[in-house]
Amino acid sequence: MKTHDERIAEMTFASVYPHYIAKVEKKGRTQEELLRVIEWLTGFDEQKLQAHVEAKSTFETFFQQANLHPNAHLITGLICGYRIEEIENPLTQKVRYLDKLVDELAKGKKMEKILRN
Repeated sequence: MKTHDERIAEMTFASVYPHYIAKVEKKGRTQEELLRVIEWLTGFDEQKLQAHVEAKSTFETFFQQANLHPNAHLITGLICGYRIEEIENPLTQKVRYLDKLVDELAKGKKMEKILRN
């Protein structure tokens, strides 16, 4: 049986991305704002993001190619019952960073706060 970390590594970004879009739009935020948040975390512009969607990149590949923002470690708190700063698997932690940013966007947090500048 696969571990939680292995399942996350094998999930494709393309399988989750539409859920991110739906989640933020349902709460009155825009896809442009979502793209801005993802670009802040990963360094991927819209074109690179689309390439990952089309290639069905796993989260492992996605984050291997990402240029993680130097302030990403400031993303803390609970997500899916896990305290982000205590997650030991580096890839799982990066995926949870992304989940947390999407959550904050959907919850109406100000962009300056989400982007931790």
